[in-house]
Amino acid sequence: MGTGEYNHPKSNFEQQAHKVAIPPPQPFIKSLKNTVKETFFPDDPLRQFKTQPASRKFVLGVQYFFPIFDWGTRYNLSFFKSDIIAGITIASLAIPQGISYAKLANLPPILGLYSSFIPPLVYAMMGSSKDLAVGTVAVASLLIGSMLDAVVNAKENPELYLRLAFTATFFAGVLQASLGIFRLGFMVDFLSHATIVGFMGGAATVVCLQQLKGILGLEHFTHSTDLVSVFRSVFTQTHQWKWESAVLGICFLFYLLVAKFVSTKRQKLFWISAMAPLTSVILGSVLVYLTHAEKHGVQVIGELKKGLNPITIMDLSFGSEYLPTAIKTGIITGVIALAEGIAVGRSFAVLKNYHIDGNKEMIAFGMMNIAGSCTSCYLTAGPFSRSAVNFNAGCKTAVSNIVMAIAVMITLLFLTPLFYYTPLVVLSSIIISAIIGLIDYEEAIHLWSLDKFDFVVCMSAYFGVVFGSVEIGLVLAVQFSITRPKTFTLGHIPDSSIYRSIDQYQNAITVPGIIILQIDAPIYFANAGYLRERISRWVDVEEDRLKSSGEDSLQYVVLALSAVGNIDTSGITMLEEVKKAMERRGLKLVLANPGGEVIKKMNKAKLIDVIGQEWIYLTVGEAVGACNFMLHTYKNVEKPTSSGSSLGKETRSDNNV
Repeated sequence: MGTGEYNHPKSNFEQQAHKVAIPPPQPFIKSLKNTVKETFFPDDPLRQFKTQPASRKFVLGVQYFFPIFDWGTRYNLSFFKSDIIAGITIASLAIPQGISYAKLANLPPILGLYSSFIPPLVYAMMGSSKDLAVGTVAVASLLIGSMLDAVVNAKENPELYLRLAFTATFFAGVLQASLGIFRLGFMVDFLSHATIVGFMGGAATVVCLQQLKGILGLEHFTHSTDLVSVFRSVFTQTHQWKWESAVLGICFLFYLLVAKFVSTKRQKLFWISAMAPLTSVILGSVLVYLTHAEKHGVQVIGELKKGLNPITIMDLSFGSEYLPTAIKTGIITGVIALAEGIAVGRSFAVLKNYHIDGNKEMIAFGMMNIAGSCTSCYLTAGPFSRSAVNFNAGCKTAVSNIVMAIAVMITLLFLTPLFYYTPLVVLSSIIISAIIGLIDYEEAIHLWSLDKFDFVVCMSAYFGVVFGSVEIGLVLAVQFSITRPKTFTLGHIPDSSIYRSIDQYQNAITVPGIIILQIDAPIYFANAGYLRERISRWVDVEEDRLKSSGEDSLQYVVLALSAVGNIDTSGITMLEEVKKAMERRGLKLVLANPGGEVIKKMNKAKLIDVIGQEWIYLTVGEAVGACNFMLHTYKNVEKPTSSGSSLGKETRSDNNV
């Protein structure tokens, strides 16, 4: 911070100071229309319908909600060949993953296959991503398992638990579709990148720890997900560890990780990693069958029901006493699945240089989960591992999802008896190998080097999940995602009329008797309280600095509002409270360059009269010029005996400014 002598530039204050203009009032309907358009339709999706005949508008409307009727007209045999290969490849991954993730959600394994049949068909018609592979996801499965199991034990009351899972999936779908239809997708963006990295990493850690039950062959295990409870459950049952299961699990986990490593190093060998889970299931089943390992402590899946998805629309428990839990589970899992799925879709769209519509994706996700809840499916989204395989396999369109669904359908009709001897320990190994990539330590290191606060946010979400619960981690993630607005002090750049941050510009000079604070964000209910306290602390620090250095006491607080694009009623109240707080301390509040929306609301709230029109300036330079003029005027007339008397003289002369 510069401490040299401040030389005030030739001030416009000596001439006629510019006044801040108040925008002319607009009719309420017009103002509301503009606000709605900017909030919900920033991309102007209705533009394509303008000047079109009614028949063309109908076609465009159908293509908007069902993109398959758009790109389907350009589909060709070359695309079909690529999609068949990709679809069969992701089916080989979807079948074992689906069974594994269903167990993670404490659901019958067959539901994992059901969920890889109907939802992909719905998404293929309504989704806008060419690369997203639809299916169950580990984090959402864990959330469903932990949240529902807290009120209903899946083993003691499996029928009720199953109905609640379908109901939660239904409400997740309703939420997702509603966000897309009403174009409220920006609400998902409240989860920042740092919080998603931390939350997903924590959830992945918890999922891996839960698999110790399967790896060690334990029959009884804690229902809690925190690290302490899991380790307590593991190490208090050492006498029940089954070495046969542990050896089998470690071997298959090693094979899966090696396959993933090879595919990562050589992209052309992606199929090795894609085929590894199904290969593990086949080898594990054959090994158990030949050695009769199920009689020696190795747990197996058992019988899987043959046939396609039963209709479960009548099983939705809208009248259950546990309906609030189902709704809460649906909302939380729906938001997490939506955030992950859209992020995955966008990442692959960037690689192929095409655009996906986030609101269309939300509608597609919502409709496939609503349809899924009525056809024996639980929550589905766009898992990264499956989508990455789909991308590397050379998929061209969403037809790869249709091919996958057909492969799963054939499995449901004819091949389910083959999974009878599949060991649960292999499923645990598949889950660990698939989910471990979500523990993105490299990104955490990058956050540390880029932004220490983002790193703290990331780690808070991570440790909240690992040492608390998934719900605690999610709450911490959302809280930290609401970022604090930036505030900083401005100083004068020598030989100019420019004022800039004294932290960024080391030659910036503070103005004697004046502190200039810039608020760098809209002021609304979520940050108004913080800004009030932060402004007060800035003033405290400045007064302590002036007192210790023996400089002139502080007289004016200038708030630079050029970066404040909007303000709500909480923000207006905050400014009024700051004005009163400054007066109690013998200081004068001055505003510089409030924007059109801000000054308009200040005018309607009569805040301009409270602060005084004469203390609202067009630029920081004019505001400082006015304050500087007052300081020099009263210094020449009479040295004030106290800050209060100084303020009194200043107030009496306000009309002469």
